[in-house]
Amino acid sequence: MMPSLSHPLLRVPPVPQPPTITLQSPKDYIFDPRENIVIICEAKGKPHPSFSWTRNGSHFDVDVDSKVLMKPGSGTLVIDISGEKAEAYEATYQCLAHNEHGTALSNDIVVRQSRSPLWSKERTEAITVQAGVSLVLHCRPPAGLPPPLIFWMDNSKFNILPLSDRVFQALNGDLYFSNVVPSDTRNDYICFARFPHTQTIQQKQPISITVLGCDLLSLSLSLSPPHPPSLSADSQSAERAPGFMAPVGASSTQMVLRGQELELECIPEGLPTPEISWRKEGGELPSNRMSIVGYQRTLRISSVVESDAGDYRCTAKNKLGSAEHSIKVTVQASPFWISAPRNLILAPNETGILNCRVSGDPKPKITWSINGMPVDNAPLDPSRKVEEDTVILNHVQSGSSAVYQCNASNEFGYLLANAFVSVLAEPPRVLTPPNNVYQVITNNMALLDCASFGSPMPTITWFKGSTTAIQNVDPYVIHENGTLEIHTAQPVNSGRYTCIATNALGIKENHVKLEVKEPTRILRLPEYKVVERNMDAVFECRVKHDPSLVPTVTWLKDNKALPLGDNRFVVEKDSLTIRDVSEEDKGTYTCIMNTSLDQDSASAMLTVVEATPPPPIQPDPPSDLELTDQMDRSVQLTWIPGDEHNSPTQKFVIQYEDLLHQPDVWVNLTEVAGSGTTARLQLSPYVYYSFRILAQNHVGFSQPSHPSRQYRTNPAAPDVNPSDVQASGTDHNNLVISWKPLTGLQANGPALRYKILWRQKDADQEWVEETVANASRHVVTDTPTYAPYEVKVQAVNDYGSGPEPQLVLGYSGEDLPSSAPEGVQVMVHNSTLAEVHWEPISSSTVRGKLQGYKRVTYYTRNKKGRLPGLRPYSVYDLHVSVLNGKGEGPPSPSRSFSTPEGVPEQPGFLEISNPNVDSLTLEWGPPLNHNGRLTGYTLKYQPVNSTSELGPAKLMTIAANQTSVTLVNLKSSTLYKFYFYATTIKGSGPSITKEAFTVMDTGTFKKLFGKEEWKREAVNSSAHSFTIKGLKPGASYKVRVVARDPVTDSMVHSTEEELVSVPAVANRQVDIATQGWFIGLMCAIALLILVLLIVCFIKRNKGGKYPVKEKEEAHQDPEIQPMKEDDGTFGEYSDTEDNKPLKGSRTASNGTVRRDESDDSLVDYGEGGDGQFNEDGSFIGQYSGKKEKDTHEGNESSEAPSPVNAMNSFI
Repeated sequence: MMPSLSHPLLRVPPVPQPPTITLQSPKDYIFDPRENIVIICEAKGKPHPSFSWTRNGSHFDVDVDSKVLMKPGSGTLVIDISGEKAEAYEATYQCLAHNEHGTALSNDIVVRQSRSPLWSKERTEAITVQAGVSLVLHCRPPAGLPPPLIFWMDNSKFNILPLSDRVFQALNGDLYFSNVVPSDTRNDYICFARFPHTQTIQQKQPISITVLGCDLLSLSLSLSPPHPPSLSADSQSAERAPGFMAPVGASSTQMVLRGQELELECIPEGLPTPEISWRKEGGELPSNRMSIVGYQRTLRISSVVESDAGDYRCTAKNKLGSAEHSIKVTVQASPFWISAPRNLILAPNETGILNCRVSGDPKPKITWSINGMPVDNAPLDPSRKVEEDTVILNHVQSGSSAVYQCNASNEFGYLLANAFVSVLAEPPRVLTPPNNVYQVITNNMALLDCASFGSPMPTITWFKGSTTAIQNVDPYVIHENGTLEIHTAQPVNSGRYTCIATNALGIKENHVKLEVKEPTRILRLPEYKVVERNMDAVFECRVKHDPSLVPTVTWLKDNKALPLGDNRFVVEKDSLTIRDVSEEDKGTYTCIMNTSLDQDSASAMLTVVEATPPPPIQPDPPSDLELTDQMDRSVQLTWIPGDEHNSPTQKFVIQYEDLLHQPDVWVNLTEVAGSGTTARLQLSPYVYYSFRILAQNHVGFSQPSHPSRQYRTNPAAPDVNPSDVQASGTDHNNLVISWKPLTGLQANGPALRYKILWRQKDADQEWVEETVANASRHVVTDTPTYAPYEVKVQAVNDYGSGPEPQLVLGYSGEDLPSSAPEGVQVMVHNSTLAEVHWEPISSSTVRGKLQGYKRVTYYTRNKKGRLPGLRPYSVYDLHVSVLNGKGEGPPSPSRSFSTPEGVPEQPGFLEISNPNVDSLTLEWGPPLNHNGRLTGYTLKYQPVNSTSELGPAKLMTIAANQTSVTLVNLKSSTLYKFYFYATTIKGSGPSITKEAFTVMDTGTFKKLFGKEEWKREAVNSSAHSFTIKGLKPGASYKVRVVARDPVTDSMVHSTEEELVSVPAVANRQVDIATQGWFIGLMCAIALLILVLLIVCFIKRNKGGKYPVKEKEEAHQDPEIQPMKEDDGTFGEYSDTEDNKPLKGSRTASNGTVRRDESDDSLVDYGEGGDGQFNEDGSFIGQYSGKKEKDTHEGNESSEAPSPVNAMNSFI
């Protein structure tokens, strides 16, 4: 390869090169008949190639046809089809580029004319359908080239029809209605086809649809012939479970090519409109390439790969049920490249290999050509060997240059690649201009070019200076094209570099220079300013830069240039001044320092505020300042206070100005209480003092007083030495001694200077002394690396030295550690914790203060460390290096380790849907981090009663590839709590919990003719029938069963209403208490008893006995005897669970329940205690037949439910 030939700055003498196709038209070229046909073919080569064309496999003479023009210097054809039949130029074209070294071929370019045919005429009949049924309107557009875009509109307003999950346009353009509604009625459903190339639109004949309700359809049927042709759908509009309109059947198949887009479509029908969900059997949908569009009806997968093959299942679901359709997807592939053949530049007697690696399904067939001629027909060349997808060229010779073509094809397409073989013998040439100077900023990457050419390909060697060979090791990288990279350039890398290009035919060298510059940095940043209106604002911006680079400063306001021609903005070298600021000047100001190599910037904000008016009641300044009792280091100051303006003076602030050291700078010296008028001031030597006073009350400070007369103190030796003395190195061979200088007040005399003393500790050396002035640091050079030093700094002036200075211990500069830790071992404790051990390095190789060891991103000072927080089931790479104050030493060899599986995270989500009387559906998502291989899921659920007590728990194990489950046989109107876990071989992860109710059944009924509201009775979903009591004889009722959500009490589902009529009179349930014969009988019995009582009373008084009991038993009236089971007694409800006796019954020794013989109640003639009287006083009982008893059951009720279990659904 010759990558340097394309460099725009390199001048390479022309070398022979076979042709290469650089630009060509697509394989399938569809042209607009209103425009010229332009078939592109561009190529390069040395010499420049000539061009020819074939048409349908035969030579195409361009010069013969006056309508065909080939562009000069190019193979591009321009065909003028104006006034011609465009069909005449529809064909398969191929471009050939020739020069004396070979022939390159373009792809076969199939040229076709775009077409937008008219819609075939067809008769459309009006459609009449019943509301609720499904319907499809077929579009069947004409086959255009390319295929048209389909959309449906109305003919009145030309609006695109709104689509929804109920009304959906399929991929083929047909319009589907899952169920129709009356609003779908219209007479102008029109299908449009837009052809993109010709920009034309064709339309189908309008289709009329009439949607009938139940009453309208019945009327239509009664007035129409027995088989009306316009009725195209079932007349039933009741709700129904889902089905599929497309695809048809339970399963279908679909093939897609690799790399294309897969579109799967499921269009449901049903009422209510079903919802669609998608899943892949035995796998997951590719979330990064998958989208579900078109109201969930279409699954779209882009850039299809082989793993996308499989069974896809779409599920349609509504409240009445669900339906599924399975689509088996197969993935095949047109040929695609694994490794295309690449151009070869070979020297004589070298060997080269051309590889043409392709794949596809079915497996592609590979054929080779040479200069456009099949290899079997090409002249025999003993150096050439063809083996399926490989061509081997052994010991090539000059003159054997050629262009090889590889063609790989199967039933779905083909690939064609040109690769030239150029045989050259050229000595090396360095193409980079000599003596280039490269400039970079410190710590940036430096790239030194050494582009070369030659055959055989030259070998590049780099030297620094004249003798030092550069190896391909840190910090140097030598790239394949010869470029030398220094990834982090330092000043020591500056210098002269030489690159040498060598091959078997010669040697060539080139010299370049590298200069590593200091970075540009802003040292004094602009600061936030709050400035009063009409005052000046000053922003500082001081920069440090490399002396050889000239910086330019640019100021921006709110990231825009400063206003032109505004003299208020004054830009100087180190500052920006804004004079007479106004409200418009507020904003953010940015200083940008640019050099030819880098830049730095800093910003600050300006806030403009209104000027504060002078306070009306501030105190006046003191006056008549007088200095008395003058001494060397003190003086007495007295003054007269000013007017307080009705606000007492709180304090006086005494300030001084040092006219010798800091003129025009006033400094606070001391404070005096507001009642004072004198103060003793402590002074420093060698200061020219001037004093003034400010008075303060609760409003603020007064203006300063007039200054006192000047008072000069005598010089003296310094009282203190510099503070904050430090000693440390900035480089491996120096020691920097720094201190905080004394202020002018601390100097105490003229000619302040500093005496610096230092010596190496424990080295038996004398103190080295140096005196400096106007400095705060001193650099000692040629020191050993990281050696301890004792340092002292003393203040000196012309009147003597300061006190004896304190001794400070410091160290000279550090260097990077020179070795890496050894014996690195990793012990994995569990899925999230590992422990690392290593051998510490010797102190001599630390070359500085040991800061610790760095392991991956963890730091420690020990020879071992822990790595917490690892991710289970992961692989890590680790190395350990030494840290000192200078930086990080070389890393140890990398060690790899893996963590075992752990428990997974909680599932991504848990949703509960489709609540029913006895079932719930759970759907979930997998954990975000599996932390291993998922083995499945565990579901625990248990009921919760009204007091929040948990019932017995049930466990369920679910497969790992499952995403939903439906629980059945649950209790109705019951709260359930669910705990859901994901599991690996290590166990279960944290759970996700949810609570949900099953729905409750309710029976409702009302009179058919009347204004009563629906009455409600609770029904138990575990039974299958229910008895309504208290109905009026002869009345008619509507009855239905409703399922309700127990939380919101909203209706979930309702059955159809049933009409029930109650008989006018029941044989066994006449209210005998209102019958005349019964009243007469009762009166006769009462009279007879009265007579008997009188007779007994008389007998007793006479002392005789009358057998009343025997007489009563002998003459009992059969109407008042207890009613036995075989006497037609109504069967009463009994609790079959605990066999409790009914009210008014006794339990015999054999456990049977018998009526108490003295229980004479009207309840016996009805339904226990549930009887009631109607408005006319007649008794209304339960209309039911006599229950037959088994003789072995005694008097017990046969399977009569308890009052609780008696609730059930009914129709």
